[in-house]
Amino acid sequence: MEIIKKIENKTAIIGVVGLGYVGLPMAVTVARQGYRVIGVDVSKHAVNHVNAGINYIGDVDDDELKDLVNKGLLSATFDYGFMKQADVIMIAVPTPLDKFQQPDSSYVRAAVASLSENVSPDTLVILESTTYPGTTAEIVAPAFESKGYKIGQDIFIAFSPERVDPGNKSYKTHNTPKVVGGMTENCNQIAQAFYNSVLDAPVHLVSSPAVAEMEKIYENTFRNINIALANEMTILCERMGLSIWEVIEAAKTKPYGFMAFYPGPGIGGHCIPLDPFYLTWKARGFGYHTRLIELAGEINKSMPSFVINKISNILNDRGVAISQTRILLLGAAYKKDIEDMRESPIQDLIVILEKKKVDFAYHDPYVTSFHNELNDKHYESVSLDHLEDYDVVIIVTDHSSFDYQNILKRAKMVFDTRNACKDLQADNLFRM
Repeated sequence: MEIIKKIENKTAIIGVVGLGYVGLPMAVTVARQGYRVIGVDVSKHAVNHVNAGINYIGDVDDDELKDLVNKGLLSATFDYGFMKQADVIMIAVPTPLDKFQQPDSSYVRAAVASLSENVSPDTLVILESTTYPGTTAEIVAPAFESKGYKIGQDIFIAFSPERVDPGNKSYKTHNTPKVVGGMTENCNQIAQAFYNSVLDAPVHLVSSPAVAEMEKIYENTFRNINIALANEMTILCERMGLSIWEVIEAAKTKPYGFMAFYPGPGIGGHCIPLDPFYLTWKARGFGYHTRLIELAGEINKSMPSFVINKISNILNDRGVAISQTRILLLGAAYKKDIEDMRESPIQDLIVILEKKKVDFAYHDPYVTSFHNELNDKHYESVSLDHLEDYDVVIIVTDHSSFDYQNILKRAKMVFDTRNACKDLQADNLFRM
């Protein structure tokens, strides 16, 4: 096939639709291999920054991005018309939930509608956005079939779930194994050839896009449920006067049959809090109620309240109402050493504190400001110069740059939700 020849000799032009946490790292990974990459995004910020060689994603190297742009290997545009030049197009657009906790496929629909008007024959289109099983066959394929393309002959379509883990030092886009499910055997063959040419990792083929879509949901549901178990054990251990952290460390000594998951003040990121609900929604169409998945979501969602309630009880024992205190939230990103605020538990913590009329602030060296979608308010990070003025410091995100020993020395009370102070002891330290 001509497209495979273009892939093999690196003359294929690659399109990436969506230049966010998934799309930009993939665009850089592909351009690094010598392909010319054209990114499409509706965001002025994204397009202008890419074309100026200015990075805005933590997992992308600033100098490498600038170098690829200067070499003409990477560019960005608002115009889907440029996708007529592309031989391979990857779609990495958002797939959020709506207010009813149901999948919002509008971004995918808009992307494929625009692509179907601007794609050339003999092109491979790959959906990478995490979504429910059936999306590729029910939304992506029909958009091209309606234009007269025959899948597997005129146009090639596959699903390959993104596996981006922001801040992971070991696994990046280029060395994380890829799962691919094509609409036909030809689709699988071409997609495999493409990913083999850009990744330093194996490509695992499955029989259909739906299998690949379900596989990704299963990955994240697995993590969601096990985190919920750790959180529920935390609640029970608190009532029994036990340390969940000591329990987990003891369980980790078993060399088989146990994988450590850790509790926290809530779960964040795009994947874990949202993806399992794609499956619960899809399951209802088959007359099945995914009880375990929904219960796990409820437990994880309750953790911000658990944190504030436990702090309130500690303060009450001292004869102090939480409404009379000043609280500093230490860390805002959803996980350590990154700037990603998506679904961060600090947003829920803030809503609870405001309802209790608590005077609070936050500090995060990675997040200088953010907009809380839960209450439509804007917040600015404060300095740690006046740490002593706060009655409670809550460690929400355990950034490596924090000097926890110094924080314990200066703070009146520290509540650690991440076991960041595991090797430290102090009378003013309380653990979740």
